[in-house]
Amino acid sequence: MNFRPEDLLLRLDELEIAAGSPSRYIIAFSGGLDSSVLLHALVQTRQQHGKSLLAVHVDHRLQPDSEKWATHCERVANEFGVEFVGDAVTIDHNAGLGPEAAARDARYGVLRRHVGTTDWLLSAHHRDDQAETLLINLLRGSGPAGIAGIPALRKFADGWLVRPLLEVSRNSLAKYAGKYGLKWIDDPSNEESRYERNFLRNEVLPLLDSRWPDASLRLSKSAGFAREAAELLTEFADADLASTGNTVDRLDVAALRALTPARQKNVLRRAINLAGLPPASSRQLQSIIDELLPARDDAAPLVRWDGAEVRRFRDRVYLLAATPVPEFAGRRLSADPLSLGAGLGRLMLEQDSGPGLSEDCVRAGLTLKLRAGGEEFKPLGQAHTRKLKKLLQEECIVPWMRDRLPLIYSGERLVAVADLWLASDVAVPGGAHVRWHDRPALH
Repeated sequence: MNFRPEDLLLRLDELEIAAGSPSRYIIAFSGGLDSSVLLHALVQTRQQHGKSLLAVHVDHRLQPDSEKWATHCERVANEFGVEFVGDAVTIDHNAGLGPEAAARDARYGVLRRHVGTTDWLLSAHHRDDQAETLLINLLRGSGPAGIAGIPALRKFADGWLVRPLLEVSRNSLAKYAGKYGLKWIDDPSNEESRYERNFLRNEVLPLLDSRWPDASLRLSKSAGFAREAAELLTEFADADLASTGNTVDRLDVAALRALTPARQKNVLRRAINLAGLPPASSRQLQSIIDELLPARDDAAPLVRWDGAEVRRFRDRVYLLAATPVPEFAGRRLSADPLSLGAGLGRLMLEQDSGPGLSEDCVRAGLTLKLRAGGEEFKPLGQAHTRKLKKLLQEECIVPWMRDRLPLIYSGERLVAVADLWLASDVAVPGGAHVRWHDRPALH
């Protein structure tokens, strides 16, 4: 079946049911066949859809002719009467990503800056891209969410990322381009089969098509079935989270242990996603189940992967962003917000009517230190000098935060422990209060 501009309009209307009606379409315009067809079809139907159009081209600077490609894209947009923005990026080859992933991250970083609350970013991924993605994820051992492939719609920046051509074959797009005499860029790197996606596109899919005609259509249908299964698993996980009273970053051990192993993995996978953490592998999920759930109450088990860590304290499992060793020791505390480092928030002094640090204490200068062991002081409201270690235990501060708390000193005297305790001998009504903004979980 040949692709028509009217087909694009129908698909966009269907997607508005879930995402609402945008005021602008932003086209991720590489200048290749797919995005050239998408841009042309949107221009052809401009009166019907009534949206303003913006074409954004990202120059990855990976090919000698990339500047010529950017010029071509700008010329095409001008011919179509479409607003155009071109931007160049530098790919970080030392980020631990493959070249395709690094280029994609850089590209989406640029596109994200242009997407507002009433914008849709339109990408020209098509049915053959979906088939390639399914095969790649199968070969990587992905579960239903990975096999579901490329979603047609997802939140992106302040708006939505929409892929309205996922049911259209590349062959149909090529026929459309030929019919309208479109000119496009052929990236020579697409012929390099050393990249896994190109290998599938150039070597594997043609072979599959020779035995099973319309292989990409069949694979795309399978991706759709997997997407339905993934959506059901998500609903199941949300129901388990709700019924056990779990929050996404703190899970009740007894409630988790009451579930079957498959449901434990399903809940953990969903909670990790909702907590905004990088996904865990199946092996890492199994380690959480095997090592954290049966651990003793006084143990301190840890499962860690890049960007995330999962810990156990008493009857809860904590899902945490990986936090580097604090570097605030020796910094001065004042009324200006002081960053404590990634994931640790900001500390500052604020005036209030309740007990706070005396003016003399503040004037003498306040310095932050990390816990070294053996600290003691007399907290406001308590009759005796106390060991800080004992106070932290009684307050049930999670163990991994005890050595990351900012201790506030005036000279050599400990006068406050973060925003938890003030020393009684420097506390006065209406004094300076220690405020910890964006404080990480302590309990």
